[in-house]
Amino acid sequence: MPDVVVVGSGPNGLAAAVILAKAGLSVEVFEAEFTAGGGSRTAELTLPGFQHDVCAGAHPMALASPFFRAFDLAAHGVELLTPEASYGHPMDGGTAAVAWRDLERTAEGLGRDGATWRALFEPLVQHWESVVDLAMSDLRRPPKDLLTAIRFGLRTLEQGSPLWNTRFRDDAAAALLTGVATHAITPPRRVPAAGAGLLLGTLAHAGGWAIPRGGSQAIPNALIAELERLGGQVHTGHRIDSLGQFDDARAVVLDLAPAELLRIAGHRLPDRYVKRLRAFRYGGAACKVDFALSGPVPWQADGLDRAGTLHLVGTRAEAMAAERAVAAGQHAERPYVLSIQPGVVDPTRAPQGQHTFYTYAHVPNGSTRDISETIIAQVERFAPGFRDLILAEHVYTAAEMPAHNANYIGGDISAGAMTLRQFAFRPTARWNPYATPLPGVYLCSSSTPPGPGVHGMSGLHAARHVLRQRFGVTADPLELLREP
Repeated sequence: MPDVVVVGSGPNGLAAAVILAKAGLSVEVFEAEFTAGGGSRTAELTLPGFQHDVCAGAHPMALASPFFRAFDLAAHGVELLTPEASYGHPMDGGTAAVAWRDLERTAEGLGRDGATWRALFEPLVQHWESVVDLAMSDLRRPPKDLLTAIRFGLRTLEQGSPLWNTRFRDDAAAALLTGVATHAITPPRRVPAAGAGLLLGTLAHAGGWAIPRGGSQAIPNALIAELERLGGQVHTGHRIDSLGQFDDARAVVLDLAPAELLRIAGHRLPDRYVKRLRAFRYGGAACKVDFALSGPVPWQADGLDRAGTLHLVGTRAEAMAAERAVAAGQHAERPYVLSIQPGVVDPTRAPQGQHTFYTYAHVPNGSTRDISETIIAQVERFAPGFRDLILAEHVYTAAEMPAHNANYIGGDISAGAMTLRQFAFRPTARWNPYATPLPGVYLCSSSTPPGPGVHGMSGLHAARHVLRQRFGVTADPLELLREP
């Protein structure tokens, strides 16, 4: 039996595994699916030669996460491509707001709200590392850069309150910020959504939203290669049904949602902790549709053909209405659709001249509805003629999501609703959210701080506790990663 067992091979589980192996421990990872990677896998979902990202497609944190900065993806063979425009937001009438990597260029395109956009983001972009360190922390330590933390906090409170419209005079800039906040799959005028929007918006201008050449699978593949170099192993197609099979391991790290922890170890856990895990809420979900296209999407508005990610919903008011419907358990008539066009920077995803197109729409948790036609209509709204380019499509309804990733309960790709309480206390209100009441058993999934995203930081924070509490190792995990 190895020193440490990791269950689940998502980016957080693999991050923990690499750090623990760097500390000289023997580590084995067990993954239920036949391909490792969790939410960062890539597969031919539609036609031969078309490589689609199964969940995460654009990676704002790949260049910014403290874990990935220390790990150095480029040094491990991952080529991160950054589109000229991080994200775009089309509006009716053939216009659009575009978040270019260049903050000044973005401001120039927002008319009389340009100065407002600059004032909102410039202090955060100038100190983006402090913003990331704050947002990606375990939320249990004081910030290193107090001034930036105050600036970020005040802006988050403003955009997460009825004051959110006081800055903007026109629709475009307000919609541009709302579109990125709505990644949180919760009504955008809430504090967690506002914080997510400001973080992602800052990274859009600080370095861009990276797209890995060849697909998101490149990220877990690099982590696995490093783990194996250090003597670790990854076992795929190995579903764990009982924690009891790892009783001889000195530590077990679970890249699992609370529901999965209950499934494999609920009978071992104290009743109070079980009750808290059962109270953990899962949020709005996604219906994901991938398209193989005969050509690029024919966007009406200038600039959208250079954006890696697009938010298709219309005005700020429309986004709010769509997310309120989902929160109420209803399907929006015109839902929020997030789309990614990797071919903007990566021609390897499809045969020459053809393209992959990634979309998902927000739907109620557990939805069984195939809303591909609704998504097509929303794309056609801003890109007439899109339907004529479709060669094939692949659909995952929200209800089908757990079949390829058990952490996506009911199709919740955030592994837990992003409420204010669950932003700070994931999955339960404990000073150490990674430790469970079972000695040596830890959680490291997106159901722990800092929450969803491909950043590896939940794995890093969990690994720090494992090293200190189980092995007496006090070294900084980031320093361990930097060692050759």
